[in-house]
Amino acid sequence: MSSRSWFSRKLLPWYRVHHRPLPWRETSDPYRIWLSEVILQQTRVDQGLSYYLRFIGRWPSVAELAAADENEVLKEWQGLGYYSRARNLLAAARQVMEEFDGKFPDSHAALLRLKGVGDYTASAIASICFHRPEAVVDGNVYRVLARVFGINTPIDSTAGRKQFKELATELLDPKHPGDHNQAVMELGATVCTPKSPDCALCPLQKECIAVATGSISSLPVKQGKSKTRDRFFNYLHIAAGNAIYMRQRTGKDIWTGLYELPLLESGKKLGKRPLGALLNTTLGPGWTILHKSEMGRHVLSHQVIHAIFWEVVPPKTYAPPGDWERIPLKKLDALAVPRLIERWLMEAM
Repeated sequence: MSSRSWFSRKLLPWYRVHHRPLPWRETSDPYRIWLSEVILQQTRVDQGLSYYLRFIGRWPSVAELAAADENEVLKEWQGLGYYSRARNLLAAARQVMEEFDGKFPDSHAALLRLKGVGDYTASAIASICFHRPEAVVDGNVYRVLARVFGINTPIDSTAGRKQFKELATELLDPKHPGDHNQAVMELGATVCTPKSPDCALCPLQKECIAVATGSISSLPVKQGKSKTRDRFFNYLHIAAGNAIYMRQRTGKDIWTGLYELPLLESGKKLGKRPLGALLNTTLGPGWTILHKSEMGRHVLSHQVIHAIFWEVVPPKTYAPPGDWERIPLKKLDALAVPRLIERWLMEAM
């Protein structure tokens, strides 16, 4: 063990007494560990737990998930956002079945071959399930290491990622790599929190440079947030008897594979008259606008969606585009939709 073995010696006993009793910590099944890691990548534990339990209840094994329909997986994922993770989840499950004979690969390098699995997830599975000495670095780890060792290198820089990965590897307890990784992440999640950390409960308090120098609030350092862009979505609510029209999003934009109402995107917020002009130029003349409902801003990681739902009536002879689907109201619940659309349907139906 390295000269910094004090780190693990102090941290592991704390973890074994104070860690939260979470279901994925009661198993070494790589499928369940992988599922939990994917769900929790950008999700709080209290929110992610219910999704994890639903997924395990519906698809208890990687083979059962691999056989699932994509819309079913997206529907179960609904509300978590970052829907590419759900599609990658399904793709990786199918890879396990087709390329690895139904067994999760047990090395970091092989795990990286799975769709959507990066260094963090591969390190977590390799260390927790297969006891490989692979150090995990996530947001919690960055925060703990930056504060304990007083590191000012921005964590979102190439140099920072390299430095923190090297330090995490140096600190790793090779005899207990899984517990070590989980201990650092648990400390960051429950004690060394972004705001108002509970330093009195930290087993590393005496060694923490941020405590000694009063720099807790300034660490870790980030170069700066990515700029967000505003998008203006005009959704068309078109009733058709006991049905409404929906379309499935395609391409490489947000919410790929999810269903939404027919959409006209504009460069700015529109009133009734400009929306009428847009309808005429894009879908043809003769539309009637009945009602306008603003749903406010829907904030994504790098985009802010300004959504307005317009109840409209098409001209009598109107032929819908080929990608519009007439969905009976009783079947709407089966469709995977963005949270924004889900809120509208709950309100309007």
